[in-house]
Amino acid sequence: MHHNIDKSKAGPMAQSMKEAITACVHCGFCLPSCPTYQELGEEMDSPRGRIYLMKQVLEGKLDAAEAQPHIDRCLGCLACETSCPSGVPYHQLLSPYRSSRGNTVKRSPIQRLKRFLVLQTLPYPGRFRFAVRFGGWIKGFKPLLPKPLRPMINLMPSGLPPEGRLSGRYEAQGNKRARVAMLTGCVQRVLEPEINRATVEVLTRNGVEVIVPEKQGCCGSLAWHVGEAGVARRFAQETIDAFPDDVDAVIVNAAGCGSGMSEYPLMFEGSEGKDKAKAFSRRVTDVSVFLDQLGIEPPPPLERPLRVAYHDACHLCHGQRIRAEPRGILKCIEGLELLELADGERCCGSAGTYNIDQPEIAAELGKKKADAIHRTECDLVATGNIGCMVQIRKHLEGPPVLHSAEVLALAYAGRLNATTVRDGARKPFPADA
Repeated sequence: MHHNIDKSKAGPMAQSMKEAITACVHCGFCLPSCPTYQELGEEMDSPRGRIYLMKQVLEGKLDAAEAQPHIDRCLGCLACETSCPSGVPYHQLLSPYRSSRGNTVKRSPIQRLKRFLVLQTLPYPGRFRFAVRFGGWIKGFKPLLPKPLRPMINLMPSGLPPEGRLSGRYEAQGNKRARVAMLTGCVQRVLEPEINRATVEVLTRNGVEVIVPEKQGCCGSLAWHVGEAGVARRFAQETIDAFPDDVDAVIVNAAGCGSGMSEYPLMFEGSEGKDKAKAFSRRVTDVSVFLDQLGIEPPPPLERPLRVAYHDACHLCHGQRIRAEPRGILKCIEGLELLELADGERCCGSAGTYNIDQPEIAAELGKKKADAIHRTECDLVATGNIGCMVQIRKHLEGPPVLHSAEVLALAYAGRLNATTVRDGARKPFPADA
């Protein structure tokens, strides 16, 4: 079947988009796996329906404004790629389409303001820290704010941990087995700096020298996810330039960042920077994969059994096909019982800025994820993505939610137990690490 995609509408990523559209045979295997289709029951809110809509727009047969509400409601969780028997590379279509056509649609002033606030705060740790503090003050005036802005305020934490930015070189303990560079992220650096500290602690404990480039910033994944390709490429180029070449891997401990960085070659499609982006992308490795392949030193056995539920972040299990490795590094802790969630690979509703842009759907998905966690009767939830942690904590009462690297670091420190975790005493990491 021929697809006459108008290259003037598709831009430099036209070929990648055409490949995704051509691969889809509209079989419907994606429908049960799509969270928005399951929530809304509308064909055009399924991957199959959205591919049809995007095809019609790119061929000039449908106005982009008619398709846009359905495209906006896509989480970008990529569960459809996991379930697709035809191997449709949906990721090659969604962000490029949002970039080429989604941003041509006229949006309301309040929608434009919300997008502006998101892209001008979240990727910049200093601005984001100020925004959180300002948001705490403005919470008392929330009823006076326009309704579309209230989800942003609802997600603001009541306080922030002390700023603990890492930079420089952290020496391997014992025999040096590898040398890596680590991405510290933007949102994570502000909301949960202990994740980065824990990652450094675990890596150095296992003989890995860690370089944390001082001038690094946002990796661009956030902007890429919402279709701001120009902004995403700028951040991506700055990231590529900030990291050294003489390392064994570029370590990422946030699933959303890792997935976005794996798409750097697509971001730079048709530009001179594509080859360099491809070479850099090949070195990007989730911390769980790196540790699993390295073979880690088992932590001391736990004094008492601990029940830990593992949440699959979409951009790990679907976006990067990483499932066994996070479980493998957690299972090396003797006394830790790893529990699986019912419908565990269903999105929690975070999905970049989705819980800001589509708060009603995100809330329903968050509640279902929390219910699945409660049914496990776990002591603790482990996951590999800061966005998931924020979303799950919003809807979950009871067990705390930690990053897998934090769980390992606590185990190495001999402090992984139900009481310590429940009381929030989860910072055993050296001040200089």
